[in-house]
Amino acid sequence: MKTTVTNSSGTKDGEIELPLVFSTPYRKELIHKAYTNLNSHKFQPQGRKPTAGMDVVADSNDPPTGQGVSRVARAQGGGGGRQGQGAEVASTRGGRQAHPPIVEKVIYKKLNKKEKKLALCSAIAATASKELIESRGHKVEGIESFPIIVSDDIESISKTSEITKVLDSLKLSQDIKRLDARKARSGQSRLRGRSKKVGKSVLFVTKDATNISKAIGALPGVEATNVKDLSVLDLAPGSDPIRLTVYTKSAIEEIGKIKSTHLEIMVKTQ
Repeated sequence: MKTTVTNSSGTKDGEIELPLVFSTPYRKELIHKAYTNLNSHKFQPQGRKPTAGMDVVADSNDPPTGQGVSRVARAQGGGGGRQGQGAEVASTRGGRQAHPPIVEKVIYKKLNKKEKKLALCSAIAATASKELIESRGHKVEGIESFPIIVSDDIESISKTSEITKVLDSLKLSQDIKRLDARKARSGQSRLRGRSKKVGKSVLFVTKDATNISKAIGALPGVEATNVKDLSVLDLAPGSDPIRLTVYTKSAIEEIGKIKSTHLEIMVKTQ
């Protein structure tokens, strides 16, 4: 299957044969599993100090019954501020947690290599579906061919003013403006410095993203990645397929080098 290649000015610059990867069936449940497991690899273990809430002299009555008071441990002392207050146990102010988190908890979820490769191929193939891209909320009016492939000269752009003109010519600016409608959140999230969430917009997949990463730094939601580092985490943020993606011609050639068991089976059945 052939598709159109566009240059940075928005005009047609020939055609290219899509790799077999783009024929991979769409597997939403597998993409979700891959995202969940891969996302856990950046989690940081957390625990509590073993004696947290216990660094206080507190005892219950001995014997604990027959005193006319509850058996909760109380702070000792000779007239200090906390004398007689419940302390040390889980049900008291400043006491220990009943079941605190521990660093030994297994939070790293493993993923089979073949599942990971199939999920990535499925996510790449889904970027060729206009219906899936629109279902995620992206604005793609006026864009005719998917996946969106541009010539390699875009990789040399390092200025925001130049990349903005490219986005206008490719009719991608409408998706970036979509994020302007987001309202600031109120409540606890605002008090903790998370008043506004920046959404996801266009993803550039290139062979070398050094220059273009500088150019898109000021554009909200726009990201760029090297094709060798491409992951389900990039293509399906929040495990919700599928992101509006722009490939360079050289990136498509690199994607064609992906080897997977399911691709070998597809070749044999053709």
